[in-house]
Parts: sequence; structure tokens; C-alpha cells
Amino acid sequence: MNWTLILILFIAALIGCVVGFKEFVWFMSVGYGLAVAAVGLTLGVVALATDLAAWNIITILQCIAFVIYGVRLGGFLLVREIKNAAYKKTLQEAAGKEPPIFVKAIMWLMMGVLYLLQPSGVIFRMMNAGLGKISNEVSVVSVIGLIIMIGAIVLEAVSDKQKSAQKAVDPNMVATQGLFKIVRCPNYLGEILFWVGTFISGIGAYQGVLQWLLAIAGLIMIVYIMFNGAQRLEKRQYKRLAGDPRYEEYVAKTPIIIPFIPLYHLYDPKKDAAKEAAKAAKKAGK
Repeated sequence: MNWTLILILFIAALIGCVVGFKEFVWFMSVGYGLAVAAVGLTLGVVALATDLAAWNIITILQCIAFVIYGVRLGGFLLVREIKNAAYKKTLQEAAGKEPPIFVKAIMWLMMGVLYLLQPSGVIFRMMNAGLGKISNEVSVVSVIGLIIMIGAIVLEAVSDKQKSAQKAVDPNMVATQGLFKIVRCPNYLGEILFWVGTFISGIGAYQGVLQWLLAIAGLIMIVYIMFNGAQRLEKRQYKRLAGDPRYEEYVAKTPIIIPFIPLYHLYDPKKDAAKEAAKAAKKAGK
């Protein structure tokens, strides 16, 4: 394991998401995109500058994909927050009060670790080639991984554009056309696919149990975050649109995040109501 490279990339991830100290929620939004871009750029530059055996055309294209992915995502979220006052208010309400600086510092370090784990499939492929543990020749799995990554970037970009266009016409209704006919959260699906492609890229290059565990951990965590995000989004939409026949019909027949899998709901209003009632009763008892 090249711990020097790991440290350099970790510092790059921290620099990318340092914007979270301004707005706590940015650690997980704008800072997320910028951190991924920073790691991709740093990995590509270090490989090109220090060890030509560590890269090939596919891995360099994957580094470029990280930059494109991160800049597009971070830029899109920042512009949306600046232009859309309602969206910014929703984020602030979800995040609550700004935490103290030491809490922000802990979150900063945790997010830096996560944003280092997510691209680990490409990192380990380049690292191990540079150490002479695997061939630096183009592999089939890395090509497949790159294709999935590019497809995911396109999917996210198109879904964000379609959502913005539909919200401009009917701001009170969720997007239901285009990619949103297939799943209700195509942008989250794109996020998952991008990191699945990254993980696949490392197959055949992972060396030892530790590298496998780190790569799997990064993938599991981002999948969990996407499903959790979809659940919170469904909760907000339900509280705003429950009873609207258009919304009720749409969510009843459209999977929430994975196409063709009949998983339609992640949020259960009855369970949520029961939890709120229990909290209220506990508070009254005090």
C-alpha cells in the first residue's frame, strides 16, 4: 500500500470539502462534488508526474471522469442553492442549526475518508500498477467500469436538466416525465451507477483483504447515503403532496430508485407518525 499517495489524496479530498465550514450541509453536497474532482485531478497529476507505469489511457480517462463528475455536481448544487431560495431554505431546515466548529471538524475528516474510499477502485488499480503488483495494460473490467461511469454522468446531467425544466412549468409537482417515468430518483440512480463503475474498475487489481474491504466499504456507504437521501426526499414530497391524485398515481407505479424493481416506497408515514407520537408522549411525561 502506497501510504504516501493515500495521504496526498486524503488531503486533496479535505481541501475539496473544506467549504463545509461555511455551510455545514455543504460537506455532503457542494463539498462532495469538489472533493471528488480534487481527488481525481490529484491522482491523475501524481500518476503522470511521478510514475508513468501507474497509468494507461483508461485510468487517466477515469481521473478526468472524476473531475467532470465532481465539478458538474458541485457546480449544479451551488447554482441551484444560489438561485432557488426555497431549495436553500429546505436544506437549512433539514440541516438544522450550524453545529460548533469541533463538530464540523469531525464531519470534515469523516467526509474526507468517505470521498477517498469511493474512488478507491481506480486508485488501487493505478497504485498497484505503479508498485509493479499488476499490469498497467488496459483491462476489460476497467473499460466496462469507465463506460458505466460515463453513462452515469450523462444520466445525472440529463435527469437534472429534465427536473429543472419540469419544475419551471409546474413548481408544485414532482418531475414525472422523461427519465422520471422509469424511476422517481434517476439522479440518485446515476450516483450509484457511477460508483459501481468505479468499483468494477478495480476488480483484478485489488491486492489483499484490506483493499477489497476499503473498496466495498466505500460502495456500501454511498449506496446507503443515496437510499437514505431518497427516503428523506420522499418524506418531504409526501408531506407536501399527499392527497394529490397525480402524485399518488405516480408514486404507486414508479419505482423510487432502481428500475424494474417493485420498490415503490422507502418512507412509511404511519411509522413516522407513531415515532412522533412516542416522542410527544415522552416529552409530555417529563
